Amino acid sequence: MRVYLIAFLYIATPLLIIYLYQHSRFFSKIGTVMLAYAVGIVISLSGLMKAPDQEAALLADMQNWFMNLTVPIAIPLMLFSSHFTLWFKTLNKTFATLIAGIVSILLTITIAFFIFHHARIPELWKTSGMLVGMYTGGALNFASLKQILNVDNNTYILVQTFDTALSFFLLLFILSGGYKVFRKILPYGKKTRVAVDVPEQDSTQPAKETFEDYSGMFSKKIRGKLFLSLLLAIASLGIGAGISMLVGAGLNELIIILTITTLAIAASFWKKIREIPKTFEFGMYFILVFSVVIASLFDIHSLFSRESLNLLAMVGFVLVVSIFLHILLARIFRVEGDLFTVSHIALLFSPPFVPPVAAAMNNRRVLVNGIIIGLIGYACGTYLGTLMAEIFKWIG
Repeated sequence: MRVYLIAFLYIATPLLIIYLYQHSRFFSKIGTVMLAYAVGIVISLSGLMKAPDQEAALLADMQNWFMNLTVPIAIPLMLFSSHFTLWFKTLNKTFATLIAGIVSILLTITIAFFIFHHARIPELWKTSGMLVGMYTGGALNFASLKQILNVDNNTYILVQTFDTALSFFLLLFILSGGYKVFRKILPYGKKTRVAVDVPEQDSTQPAKETFEDYSGMFSKKIRGKLFLSLLLAIASLGIGAGISMLVGAGLNELIIILTITTLAIAASFWKKIREIPKTFEFGMYFILVFSVVIASLFDIHSLFSRESLNLLAMVGFVLVVSIFLHILLARIFRVEGDLFTVSHIALLFSPPFVPPVAAAMNNRRVLVNGIIIGLIGYACGTYLGTLMAEIFKWIG
């Protein structure tokens, strides 16, 4: 009976989170993913996970099913609505700051890998690979790499917890006026033109139509279209699993998720698929289910180990040093201050965080650029994280 109750909580809690996010200003500021992790940890601390021996195996199987299915279904749903063709409407400086951002993150995490090599951080090569995915595409790539690399649940939650805690202060700094520091270091002024090929009146559309606007999502008009998108996502999962089986690798997470990502990106160029409403939000629902499940498995005692403190130091090092390297490269390429700000936010936090930052800066002209950079990060983060993890594993 307990197993069915837990399964119900996994499915229903994200719906409650979406409702609170949509109708409460307080909860909307916290964010859906953070709420999902908070609820999952509360479930863990409640003792509900301590199932009787006769139900323990069934509970573990159920949790594995949730974890193994939610992310592969979420990936195509979240990528279907991505308008990658907008990339070609932006200036070369946008491409320059994207490359500079990715290079700074890869270089910083590589340096961190060697600095913390003997710090007894659990699964260091996997953690480093996940951080690459996290800081080039956000939670979607982070969750994908957890599955691909078969990362321990406690390690995954620790990285997520420390990143959330430290990133909060970084985001607060920028929203409260920290972007003015970047304006002083990098070019900024009325003559600065960032996205002249994108009409200013259109620049707010991606934020309004694309990211976490759950209004009307469950209406009769949209439900049928979302069901079609779900079938397409399941079909992508089936193709990925089929290819994995055909090459003799069994149900290999790496092959399946990379195949799904590639198919979803290709499908996004088809207008009829790209314009299905609320697919991003539908995908977020599955990410929230995944987040609640993972957080409910968290062992609170793991926070107080020496290895955990070393991991906290590593995450802090990556966040701080990557900014300095990105600023250095941005100055070399004469990237504008506001463009730098939204690009770094897009890579570290993912596209949904771009609109509030652009609003804080009162600069809608960089909104599309930031969102496109974030979308490219969504597309390549899983590939980069997997590649770098394998390199770190080879280094030893």
